[in-house]
Amino acid sequence: MEPKDLVIGAVGRGGDGVVSSGDLLVASAASRGLYGYMVQSYGPQIRGGESSCRVRVSPEPISSPGDYVDVLALFNWADYRMFQSELRVKPSGFVLFEADDPTPEADRPVRLPAPGHALPVPFAALSKEATSAPQGKNMVMLGVLSGLFGVDAGGLREGIRKKFGRKSGDVLEKNLKAFDAGLAYGEAHKTEETAALALRFEPRPPLMVLTGNEAAALGALHAGCRFYAGYPITPSSEILEFMGEQMPRFGGTFVQAEDELAAIGMVLGASYGGVKAMTATSGPGFSLMTEMLGLASIMEIPAVIVDVQRTGPSTGIPTKSEQSDLWQAVFGTHGDAPRVVLAPCDVEDCFHSLVDAFNISEEYQLPVVVLSDQLLGQRKVTLPGLPLDRAVAGRRKPSAGELAEGYRRYRMDVPDGVSPMSVPGDAGGVYQTTGLEHNERGEPASTFELHEAMNEKRFRKLRAVRDRYRFVRRYGPEDAEVGILTWGSCKGAVKEAVAAANASGKKVAAFVPQLLYPFPKRELQAFLKPVERFIVLELSYSAQFYKYLRTFLDLPEEQTRVHKRSGGAFLTVEEVAAAIEEAFP
Repeated sequence: MEPKDLVIGAVGRGGDGVVSSGDLLVASAASRGLYGYMVQSYGPQIRGGESSCRVRVSPEPISSPGDYVDVLALFNWADYRMFQSELRVKPSGFVLFEADDPTPEADRPVRLPAPGHALPVPFAALSKEATSAPQGKNMVMLGVLSGLFGVDAGGLREGIRKKFGRKSGDVLEKNLKAFDAGLAYGEAHKTEETAALALRFEPRPPLMVLTGNEAAALGALHAGCRFYAGYPITPSSEILEFMGEQMPRFGGTFVQAEDELAAIGMVLGASYGGVKAMTATSGPGFSLMTEMLGLASIMEIPAVIVDVQRTGPSTGIPTKSEQSDLWQAVFGTHGDAPRVVLAPCDVEDCFHSLVDAFNISEEYQLPVVVLSDQLLGQRKVTLPGLPLDRAVAGRRKPSAGELAEGYRRYRMDVPDGVSPMSVPGDAGGVYQTTGLEHNERGEPASTFELHEAMNEKRFRKLRAVRDRYRFVRRYGPEDAEVGILTWGSCKGAVKEAVAAANASGKKVAAFVPQLLYPFPKRELQAFLKPVERFIVLELSYSAQFYKYLRTFLDLPEEQTRVHKRSGGAFLTVEEVAAAIEEAFP
């Protein structure tokens, strides 16, 4: 049977070009119309240190990075120790390692049952021979992969030309020479076993390559964002970098603030002035923004905040993924401060979620938090394109009559809680606003009755959002016996495991909400009604998602299995399949 996908892992350290090699593998796949999926992993160091990438390529759509790698390429056995739990090699897989590495076989941190599947390759020597320097060994590696395993040589050459074509001197020529040297070596050492891993496909129209952070930034620009303020923090910095490059082209303003507090303050100021505005951060920075979220709620100012989650608490593991900011996003504030929380599930979702976030924020005049994570934000995939016809909404403005009769910025006689918002310069639209409780004109007031009425007005918006926006992904049959509840980046592994379980005769379905707050309770109740047993899957040691569900829904303990663990490693299809097996009697 021909292989349906090929998963390649590579490990090196700063300067080895491992991640760049992964980029070229994905670009090669995209140029031939193949589906590609790349994740990268590295230590928390600022520069240097170990790094790795995993690239999965398939002629068919894929939604996870694959549990095991078919081929692992190593420039140093010692560096692999950091990633051996993440880059597990299939029993039938191959390991290509630097021939000059002196590590004794007994000390190598991986064992392959299949004899002859650990192949020494002189990466550095081949590079030096072809280019007079060992630095081209990552290009040699790509050539070897092409020669041994049939990775498309034409697509790789095209990617190398695009990447290095504008470099000065003979950079492009040297990289192509290094690639050709590796290709010749791979072809000379090819066997029937290595050739069997080659993908068979007919070339199709090329696809685009995008990361989740890039998709989020594109979604914001498409929605009309014209002000961005932020502070660099892993793993959200790519959003800041993208907006810094692109915002001027759209006539917008970009500010790299001195810290996260300043960033969110600038966002609220720009939004108060009538401009669609956002920021992006990760857990530690989001913690600093908590007070300003309350300010946006009571002032009823639109604002979009992207939290690309990483492991915590405190600095945690900056370069690894986790789903442990949920409680902070939903409940993290003093007082009763309404906000909306969205959770994209894949790279394309990152685009759509930002458009939806701006539409909701502008229409309902409240902050919207988008909970991405490292696996989503820094994942790189191929896509056929993005729908740029998505409808874009704006905020409700006061009519000339409302301004002439004595403008009430926070008028309460509105069914959905949204009162028209003027901007500075509107004739008759001047109003007072602070973080204090206030009356309809914005004047500070402290009576119980007014505070109760204003709270009711502000929370009325959430009911309107819940009734209008019901973002839910559902997989599996309507009459499922086992139901899986999960969210965010766990969707990919769950989707694949559910498809495999149903193909084997089990009736399993999955419910993946993208609107986390206010939660689509009615849709979940309808999903659970025919289900006999439930599984809650998440990457949070304290089971934040499960406990959050229990705040408004009765999940009988005798019918519910909670599969939770810390982040740091993505959820695998194998884990989900094991949880499904346990759920069946």
